[in-house]
Amino acid sequence: MVGVSKIILKDLSLPTNIGTYGPNDVIPKEHVLDMTLQIASDLVLIENDSMELVFDYDPLITTIEGLARERHYDTQEYLLTRIVQACAKYIEIEGVTLNLRKTPVLKNGSLGVEISVDKEYLETVRIRL
Repeated sequence: MVGVSKIILKDLSLPTNIGTYGPNDVIPKEHVLDMTLQIASDLVLIENDSMELVFDYDPLITTIEGLARERHYDTQEYLLTRIVQACAKYIEIEGVTLNLRKTPVLKNGSLGVEISVDKEYLETVRIRL
């Protein structure tokens, strides 16, 4: 059996408001999320072409968009924490890596935060939810 199966989302622009900025600060125009979900191989290597056999990530994406819109965040870290908690609600997810970055920083850069959590961490979050 395959050791690792992943669902990969790249460059999702989130409708969010993060940070507090002064009059001379560069205000980010967007916050972009990359997400890699580790899932069981049997949800990728399937016998038939049927949605019932795979992990349906659309509800998770909808939840993430809702979390992003829900409120002003002081930090990228807190939004990432809430996204990890949302991922933990799906037992099919065995690990997750998230990268949230804002752009621009200064004139043309981006700056972000990345977190990777394993199955054991997700299990502890599931117990608390």
